[in-house]
Amino acid sequence: MFEWLGITPQGLYGQLLVGLINGSFYATLSLGLAVIFGLLNIVNFTHGAQYMMGAFVAWMGLRYFGVNYWWSLILAPLAVGVVGIVLELTLLRRLYRMDHLYGLLLTFGLALIIEGGFRQAFGISGEQYDIPEALTGATNLGFIFLPNYRAWVVAASLVVCFFAWFVIERTKLGAYLRAGTENPQLLQAFGVNVPVLVTLTYGFGAALAGFAGVLAAPIFQVNPVMGSNLLIVVFAVVVIGGLGSILGSILTGVGLGLIEGLTKVFYPEGSSVVIFVIMAVILLIRPAGLFGKEK
Repeated sequence: MFEWLGITPQGLYGQLLVGLINGSFYATLSLGLAVIFGLLNIVNFTHGAQYMMGAFVAWMGLRYFGVNYWWSLILAPLAVGVVGIVLELTLLRRLYRMDHLYGLLLTFGLALIIEGGFRQAFGISGEQYDIPEALTGATNLGFIFLPNYRAWVVAASLVVCFFAWFVIERTKLGAYLRAGTENPQLLQAFGVNVPVLVTLTYGFGAALAGFAGVLAAPIFQVNPVMGSNLLIVVFAVVVIGGLGSILGSILTGVGLGLIEGLTKVFYPEGSSVVIFVIMAVILLIRPAGLFGKEK
């Protein structure tokens, strides 16, 4: 159908697959950002560094301790979540009653420190993390060969995203989290330990970034700048979806990944800026984002 444009169906499907994979990472990372901002009102610039840390924890676990990929999917997010909890307890907690700008500056500085530390320890050339044996190979769908690991990344990302959405939006724990952002004093009066709830929420957001890092490790080279390269795009996704909107971040992340993939087919030169163009248009039409609440 697109041969007259010089585009083969295989090329189109291949770019759509790449877009879907990128969209899965955008959704998982933007979900973590949306959780932290929506529930804690913190613009978390360490999110990209936490994503990178998840990939490095998986790589170091395999190289130095023989921890396989499947265990890393559990242990690496836990490790990154614990680091996030320590940061929240020691630094971020002091800024909750201050202007958002202070939290932004602190997390941006922390991201630079973390990235610099890993750069000093491992350099910037990148480390290879092999695809687990169970997910090697590809499946013939008739119109394209789908790499098994790519299919796993998409499925795992979407399952985790919608599980997180369900917990936050449809459970009693999620109701406590939302109430804690709107009226923490009232929630405390009902016997809920709000500071612990806040700390665990930040740790959960950091763990989501670490989980995405483990998924990314076999696809991209594990290197200290992998998070900073992705973070700006993820922030754009969160803004388009609506700051603090959990479902908006998920749907927008996947959708923008597909749009980016299609742009690479029809107008490759614009693929690196299409998300930011969409962000500008959306902000002009609806400043709160597609799924955000107008104030």
